Amino acid sequence: MMSFNQLIAIALGYVAFLFFVAFAAERRAARGQGGWLRLPIVYTLSLSIYCTAWTFYGAVGYAARSGLEFVTIYLGPTLVVVGWWWILRRLVRIGRMQRITSIADLISSRFGKSTTLGVIVTIMAIIAATPYIALQLQSVTQSFQVFARAGGQDWGDVELNRAAIWIAIGLCFFTVLFGTRNLDANERHHGVVIAIAVEAVVKLVALLAVGIFVVWGLSDGAVAMLAEIEASPISDWTQSGSRWAALIFLSAAAFLCLPRMFQVLVVENADERHLQTASWAFPLYLMLMSLFVIPIAVVGLRVMPVGANPDLFVLTLPLSQGQQGLATLSFLGGFSSATSMVIVATIALSTMVSNHIVLPLWMRAGAAPGAVMSGDVRQVVVLARRLSIGGVLALGYLYFRLSGGGAALAAIGLVSFSGVVQVLPAMLGGIFWRGATRTGAILGLTSGFAVWIWCLFLPSFGTDAVLSASVSANGPFGLGWLRPEALFGIAGVDPVLHGLLWSLLVNTGLFFAGSVLSFPKPIERLQGAQFVNVFDHSASGPAWTRSAATAEDLLIMSQRILGASQAQAIFARAAVRQGKSDTLPDVTPAFVAALERELAGSVGAATAHAMIAQLTQGASVTVDDLIALADETAQILEYSNQLQTKSAEQERTARALREANAKLMQLSVQKDAFLSQISHELRTPMTSIRSFSDILRMGDISPQDTARMAGIINAEALRLTRLLDDLLDLSVLENGQVTLHVQRGTLADLLDRAIGAAGLAPRALRIDRSGAAQKLWLETDLDRLSQVFINLIANAAKYCSAPVPELRVISHVVDGRQVVDFVDNGRGIAGPDRVVIFEKFSRLGDSSRAGGAGLGLAISKEIMIRLGGDVAYVPQAAGTCFRVTLPEIAPAPVKEGTAVVAS
Repeated sequence: MMSFNQLIAIALGYVAFLFFVAFAAERRAARGQGGWLRLPIVYTLSLSIYCTAWTFYGAVGYAARSGLEFVTIYLGPTLVVVGWWWILRRLVRIGRMQRITSIADLISSRFGKSTTLGVIVTIMAIIAATPYIALQLQSVTQSFQVFARAGGQDWGDVELNRAAIWIAIGLCFFTVLFGTRNLDANERHHGVVIAIAVEAVVKLVALLAVGIFVVWGLSDGAVAMLAEIEASPISDWTQSGSRWAALIFLSAAAFLCLPRMFQVLVVENADERHLQTASWAFPLYLMLMSLFVIPIAVVGLRVMPVGANPDLFVLTLPLSQGQQGLATLSFLGGFSSATSMVIVATIALSTMVSNHIVLPLWMRAGAAPGAVMSGDVRQVVVLARRLSIGGVLALGYLYFRLSGGGAALAAIGLVSFSGVVQVLPAMLGGIFWRGATRTGAILGLTSGFAVWIWCLFLPSFGTDAVLSASVSANGPFGLGWLRPEALFGIAGVDPVLHGLLWSLLVNTGLFFAGSVLSFPKPIERLQGAQFVNVFDHSASGPAWTRSAATAEDLLIMSQRILGASQAQAIFARAAVRQGKSDTLPDVTPAFVAALERELAGSVGAATAHAMIAQLTQGASVTVDDLIALADETAQILEYSNQLQTKSAEQERTARALREANAKLMQLSVQKDAFLSQISHELRTPMTSIRSFSDILRMGDISPQDTARMAGIINAEALRLTRLLDDLLDLSVLENGQVTLHVQRGTLADLLDRAIGAAGLAPRALRIDRSGAAQKLWLETDLDRLSQVFINLIANAAKYCSAPVPELRVISHVVDGRQVVDFVDNGRGIAGPDRVVIFEKFSRLGDSSRAGGAGLGLAISKEIMIRLGGDVAYVPQAAGTCFRVTLPEIAPAPVKEGTAVVAS
């Protein structure tokens, strides 16, 4: 007789073997030697996590209690991979194009990369998966209990709880070790996947071995077994057709919506063509798993004593016949079934928690995307996932304790399945219906899940555990029509069928109604087009416009998420594609969109989009996207015009679309004007740089000419840099995106700083300052105000044509406001030119002498408007005068020890 300690040693040895397999697979994949890891058969075997302890142990118990109804567990997934293969292919293609990391990421990305939807789906998945994780802990602890009793040890609740705790800790350790090593969705968990494939083989071999022993060891062969089955009550067809249809639908929908199944179906898919192999190999695997379920159940009911738990017949039958080796193999099969499910489920759930809950909260807490600490976002994500794995397992253990661990495995599984499938309407609607909206998805998900919690989840804890017996019998506050198992007064229906019907009915109805009655944002429509027409598009998501973000900013942010080496490699490849070999790539819309997809593979689409947006200060669309949007707008306008006499709401929608179209046309005109103005300023220095660089490349040039041409190239490059800096500064100011940093200081100190920063050559400009008001205190953004002063002083030095240039800085009061006049002794500005001096690219006089792009006064004007002041030209009899109206003057600080007398 094998001792219980020997069983523990075998279990630990098996776990160590799985550790070795996973570690070896990780090593080979890292070396690029793991081609066999991407074989279709490995992908197919990874799908076996659908066959958990529910199917290994619970299917026999299900058959013993409900006859052939257990077959519905296998028919649903079979119909999906055989008849709904096109849905799986669409999901895999969307996952690849959109860099999807989880089912929450899929829903979030489809509906405008909504953080809210990501949070909702994540919370739903955790709550729905909790009973299923508890089921796995229950099955493993009960299998240990069986061997303990066979060895003469009588386990009670204390021993069961202790075993469940240690099992949860072990699973947590394994999952953390191999499930949080890679963040990128394209860097798949090869170690975990190959370990799951090995476990798939183990549990299949174990179940087949027990089945062969039952048929040819405890019965007289296949013919006698068939006769015994026919004589057994199990073969009687007593099942309801509606329940069969509902359970087949439930298992099929769960196969698509379970986070762990989405993880292996979509995220871990290395090649879309693997689905072709899975379409026949996985149904074959399910058929072999179910082949001996009925024989084991029939013989178990005949051999085992009355009252024996049928969920454990796979273990207790071999033990009762003294087959220690077979029972141990069966134990390892059940152990594999439970552990593989928990590992993948916790990986998927921890990814959802980190990407859709922890990272958004961390960003809102003030974590700026431009921080210079490389890898800090990655560290946050890894830590969040590891803690989430432990938290999910803790919730499973808590449910195990609260529910008492006494429910049938099949009953717990059906409750969990019913909660998970609440995602189905939003998922299918999102990938097939372009009219589905974020509002509809939120309404459907929250309402359907609330009905599931009330009708199935809370009652699953047992009577008086969460819901009192009076509430279950009479409804809350005596409202009988709200009874969990007789909602709206409909009684006598199977509880699972009742909860599934009402939850999905409410879910789908509100999803459809919310989508029809709400209007999607542009990003929702663009994402909808990419999802629905995924086979027609090679890119995903909206493009980005050129913005204030630099390549350095984006590289710093990428290093925070991906780590320095991976981020630098991505930027290097992009630079090579742009024809650059030793510098950073240009921040083009295509590059930003590609970078967003790379980051989405690590932190999810919604979070990546938010972090990119914080740097680029908003997203726009490309010309192709605008054409697509305009086409959709035209269709909506035509439809609205046909129905405007019937619906005032549709008329308001059409009016809003026309206004949006007019704004787009106006923006296009402004863009053309801007490009025509800037083209000359960019072309001139670029022409010089290109011409002299071509001459230098030809060689045969004297050192003096080489130095002269290099100096010209350097000067023109600096000129381009100043132009771009001014353009970005002006863009930020005009869009109101500037952040003011209010400080206190005196006007005199500020003028001193501006004069020093102007960088005037000796005797280039004589400055005379006057006015007692220079001692006044200011409370404003002193850096921005200093920038205005520097521009005016530099303009005086550039444009003053007097033989001995002079500038008088006079501070005084005009019309009750404190002003500072900058008056030079030049010839002044002609009347017609005064109208345009504050316009962009406006330069007067000799432009070659002045230098710059003519943006200084335009920037100064925008700064003073933001500060609450103004800058204007004041006509003079002689010279040029610019008057700066200061913001509100601050009171001078009271010196220490000075008495303040109130009037």
